[in-house]
Amino acid sequence: MKFDVLVVGGGPAGLSAALILGRCHRTVLVCDEGHQRNLNSHAIHGLLGREGRSPCSFLDEAREDLSRYKTVAVRRTRITAISRAGEGRFEFVCADGTAGSASKVLLATGLVDELPELARIKPLYGVSVHHCLYCDGFEYAGKPVAAYGKEDKGAELAVMMKHWMSDVVACSGGTEVSAQAIRKLEEHSIPLRTEPVRSLEGADGELTRIVFETGPDLTRAGLFFSTGCHQASDLSDRLGCARNERGGVVIDPDTEESSVPGVYVAGDVSRDVLLVAVAIAEGAQAAVAINKAFLRRDGLCD
Repeated sequence: MKFDVLVVGGGPAGLSAALILGRCHRTVLVCDEGHQRNLNSHAIHGLLGREGRSPCSFLDEAREDLSRYKTVAVRRTRITAISRAGEGRFEFVCADGTAGSASKVLLATGLVDELPELARIKPLYGVSVHHCLYCDGFEYAGKPVAAYGKEDKGAELAVMMKHWMSDVVACSGGTEVSAQAIRKLEEHSIPLRTEPVRSLEGADGELTRIVFETGPDLTRAGLFFSTGCHQASDLSDRLGCARNERGGVVIDPDTEESSVPGVYVAGDVSRDVLLVAVAIAEGAQAAVAINKAFLRRDGLCD
């Protein structure tokens, strides 16, 4: 099977790119495992025209949009192998046995959040435990919340959270916080709990309290954490794409291409602003860049 473009990842960035490429009459294969970063969340926020839409509904609608374009195929599978096969060609193999080649590759594989190692956090994640203030901070105005992060990370997050909500407590999970960070917390009247957290308590996804190893429980309606994230896929490494100091794939701002000719990236895998709206735009931008590369190849544009 031969395609113009292999899109790895079927989240907002990958599906957006496939839509634009389909409208450019390019043959596209989208491969996706269905492990999008925001699937635990009840709603997407900050997306014009789709505010409050559930991630699952959004993706279902996006895939339905793609079904109109006969040159675009979407498969629920994982890319297990990919390699360059000469000038302008990549060969790939999927976990479901699908194999083929593509002239261009778009990596839209996204990131995986590193959840804090706290007992009973998983049932709460995406409902009342969050990683992104821009996505979910607005809903907690007037509610008691906590900021969790080891050493100074929780304190730094708590200070930023004061813009969104007034009742914030910083939690450092049993790790030491610097004197400078403590002064900053005091300047903004933010309490600090340094004891290790025993567990998070709640029901139906709603956090009610934080239980510490020592000291009183802390009643909270929400928790935001700062524990980092990592790439969801190692394909960019396997292809030899250069990375920046923060781990993002480096792209040429003029061509949207990575350091490997023919390989493009879009969405969380490459950027610092991790919003669905931005991922959609980046997917479209990468798709336009890919189509222009084809047009140049065919002598149809400069």
